[in-house]
Amino acid sequence: MPIQFSVVIPTLNAARHLPETLNALMPGLADGMIRELIISDGGSGDGTRELARDVGAVLVDGAPGRGGQLARGAQVAKADWLVFLHADTHLPPDWPGALAVHAETQPQTAAVFRLRFRARGVLPRLVAGFANLRSQVFGLPYGDQGLVISRALYERVGGYRDQPLMEDVAISQALKGRIRILPLYVETGAERYVEGGWLRRGARNLMTLTRYLCGADPIKLAQRYHKP
Repeated sequence: MPIQFSVVIPTLNAARHLPETLNALMPGLADGMIRELIISDGGSGDGTRELARDVGAVLVDGAPGRGGQLARGAQVAKADWLVFLHADTHLPPDWPGALAVHAETQPQTAAVFRLRFRARGVLPRLVAGFANLRSQVFGLPYGDQGLVISRALYERVGGYRDQPLMEDVAISQALKGRIRILPLYVETGAERYVEGGWLRRGARNLMTLTRYLCGADPIKLAQRYHKP
């Protein structure tokens, strides 16, 4: 029997993005690797919840905030391995094999994917390249790169914190270098960069990360981050 994974996806009005994300999970479903799909919703009003029910997902309700949503999803997961995935991040077709090998050979290590944006041009490649460099050199991947981790290791480092921003950086810090970069790319949405400007949004994200690493309150950071 193959190693099985619980897939946890936090959502908030994600009905537009979710179908393609779920479609990318199909290779693992066909291989019997997905024990359950968990949609941890933060109060969607756009059909996300109905979509989750239609595909047979476990639906978890709670307050909005990605850290808390991820933590609640993990609490109900039943598999020994967890895959945390953003609602607009698409796994590559050959993800089942890569995750199976990782789980079998490096169970004491978490894993993330390399990043690409679903956008063309120099700036998307530049921003994604910086994200991959940050992950490789500093061990600080963001949540849109996914996170693959055993239940045992997840619990050992304390899991996701219930905070509104930088929950991905917090768990990366807790893992303390026990993160492997898989040789596969996920593709994630680029709407925020297109709307806010690639360089401007990238600089804003870098400043937010720097302030967080210097001890800034995640709640205050989130309030500033989500301002237009």
